[in-house]
Amino acid sequence: MLNQPMVLDLRKFVAPEFVFGLDARFLAGRYGRNLGVRRVLVVTDPGIVNAGWAGDVISSLHDAGIQYAVFDRVGSDPSSEDVMDGAQMYASEGCNAIVAVGGGSPMDCAKGIGIVSSNKRHISEFEGADQVPVPGPPLICVPTTAGSSAEISQFAVITDKQRKIKMAIASKSMVPDAALLDPRTLVSNPPHLSACAGMDALSHAVEAYVSNASSAITDLHALEAIRIISGHLLPSIQNPGDLQLRGKMMHGSLLAGMAFSNAILGAVHAMAHSLGGLIDLPHGECKAILLRHVIAANFEAVPERYVSIGEIMGLSLQGKPRDESKASILEAFYQLQRSVGMDRSLKSFGVEKKDLADMARKAVDNVCMATNPRELCASEIEEIYERAL
Repeated sequence: MLNQPMVLDLRKFVAPEFVFGLDARFLAGRYGRNLGVRRVLVVTDPGIVNAGWAGDVISSLHDAGIQYAVFDRVGSDPSSEDVMDGAQMYASEGCNAIVAVGGGSPMDCAKGIGIVSSNKRHISEFEGADQVPVPGPPLICVPTTAGSSAEISQFAVITDKQRKIKMAIASKSMVPDAALLDPRTLVSNPPHLSACAGMDALSHAVEAYVSNASSAITDLHALEAIRIISGHLLPSIQNPGDLQLRGKMMHGSLLAGMAFSNAILGAVHAMAHSLGGLIDLPHGECKAILLRHVIAANFEAVPERYVSIGEIMGLSLQGKPRDESKASILEAFYQLQRSVGMDRSLKSFGVEKKDLADMARKAVDNVCMATNPRELCASEIEEIYERAL
């Protein structure tokens, strides 16, 4: 039961218009026309082009009479160089809108291209919260993974190779104008990508629920996302062609996105951004490795919240001592990680103890740390990394 003071707390909630359902990707042209789009920069990557999803969206634009140019040089982790190259193409092609097709990487890159194009500044100048003075051009997102939720969020994560860090940029100016969520696009996702995306979405929902900026509205989305994702992630990987299961995962990711875009995140994401700047590891896998260790560190700050998470995952915790509940919750997260092949240690990816202090120093300054339920100093963050070794 939500307590009355929390219900009455002052909170904001932003989300784009979205369409959910089979073949939603073919509505890109209609939405572009409604937004007065003349010439679009389609931001995608080679894998999405090869899968045919970018072609479907381009066909929709063509049928609507919208011209386009294609920027498909987005890496698995979009870098500041990718963003600046895309912005240069946006300008040289005379575009006035962007359509992103793909997972979090093309969508985050597209957001970066948009704000660079409208503000005429380098992408690194927008790092942090509310640092975007001029909104980007119209943006339509067509996600092809069920994890990043970039299609509805006010976040973008861009890799700064020089500083070896992933920059978190947060601004409601980056909330897309429209999101077209088509579960059919998930059938081309290989098992590892599906697992990374699912753990990414789960971490969004968990951190949003325990965030110190959560609200009655974000709680509803976060808890339902946790229920859906924890119950359907493994079956969706085991049955990749099952559109009902793929639809459940896309639905869970959507709800998690609406939760975290408004409640913001916490230490898992701050630490994952720092870790991802050091090693070439998918963002979802970084968070999967760190999630239960951060839960253990945060638990005493909001134990009732973590108990609610455990219960919605199907655990029987009523009447159990706090320490026993904590152990059961941590074990449930570990077993879920293990079932989808996400139980490796940081050491197995080449992280060494000498790396931890620098990663912790970078993580403590990350914008996501501000809404972690417990204030953590650099030495405490370093200890969490060490437990994940």
